[in-house]
Amino acid sequence: MQIITVTGYKGGVGKSTSAIHIAAYLARNQKTILIDGDPNRTALNWSQRGEMPFTVADERQAMRLITGHDFAVIDTPARPNSDDLQELAKGCDLLILPTTPDVVSLEPMLAIANDVGDAKYRALLTIVPPYPSKEGETMRNELIANGVPTFQSLIRRSAAFQKAALAGKPLNQMSGRDRIPWNDFEALGKEIIEVLRK
Repeated sequence: MQIITVTGYKGGVGKSTSAIHIAAYLARNQKTILIDGDPNRTALNWSQRGEMPFTVADERQAMRLITGHDFAVIDTPARPNSDDLQELAKGCDLLILPTTPDVVSLEPMLAIANDVGDAKYRALLTIVPPYPSKEGETMRNELIANGVPTFQSLIRRSAAFQKAALAGKPLNQMSGRDRIPWNDFEALGKEIIEVLRK
């Protein structure tokens, strides 16, 4: 089983939303479980409003349900201390660190990069203002210039996320224009598989 952990030093950066959609991507071809370790229980609440194409469990249920899955995606509490972060990094195959493209997020991301050391991790830019804004590309280039491994894929801001949360399903199960933001996670999913193969 491969374990992907989604965490970050700041709340409100799309951490749980990213974890849900990464699990949705992986679940298309592999048996996937999403472990909701965030006290807000965003993933569990989202799943209870509808139906997810993967198992969703809190950390207490996970031990009972995890057997037989190909992937485990773990949504963690925001703001882990540096010791917790190092333990999270050691305990997974890939650590994903969502961040928003603003200057206030740059310093915490550089601090995280310092704390995780040589673990396999990637920064993920989320809640990116759509074109013609260049904020996402600018922040991605800044992170890369500072030696932070960063996904090329950008997760753009969209009202479709709220609609999907209300419907209790991931974006790839939405219809019409509400499905368009799934393309960002489709691109991200391909990158994640590539990183895991290295």
